[in-house]
Amino acid sequence: MTNIFSKIILTTSKAALVWSCFFLLSCENDPAIIKAWTERRVLAEEAKNIESYFSQGGEMRAKLIAPFMLRFQADTIYTEFPKTLHVDFYDDSMQIESWLSARYGKYYESMNKVYLRDSVVVINRDGDTLSSSELWWDQNMQKFYSDKPTRLDGKDKHIVGNQGMEATQDLKTIIFNYPTGPFQMKENNSPQ
Repeated sequence: MTNIFSKIILTTSKAALVWSCFFLLSCENDPAIIKAWTERRVLAEEAKNIESYFSQGGEMRAKLIAPFMLRFQADTIYTEFPKTLHVDFYDDSMQIESWLSARYGKYYESMNKVYLRDSVVVINRDGDTLSSSELWWDQNMQKFYSDKPTRLDGKDKHIVGNQGMEATQDLKTIIFNYPTGPFQMKENNSPQ
């Protein structure tokens, strides 16, 4: 009788050993498979010949034209315009008040801000021309700002903000940081 019990125990032990080896071998994790499942992925969309309209409070504020666009969904959703862009800005009566062009732009959706670089130029309807190597456009505030040297050329003014500036979207109000250049002063000590 003990012989039968010892055979049953031996057989059960062998079966348990075989099954445990199977489970140990089948639980082996391939590092490549784990990496593929856990690595971060950035989803990208691409579009050509873009014409986009921006509105605020139900009124159209800007029209963007670009030959190429890339939109990325990562931690922060952003859109790149790597092959130039042009934007027309509209006033309350739907007239173009200013326009800008740049060789590169990057729009951050969550912040409603656009980073512009490479030959950034903003021109208002009076012909005042603002140029910089880098510029930010804040859609909510309807302002441009930069900490890079920025130049304003107009009829009677040629002003350089050596450490950037802040300007309204229509270029009617501009505050330069460390300005240089010839310009006329009004009685209240502000440039004309």
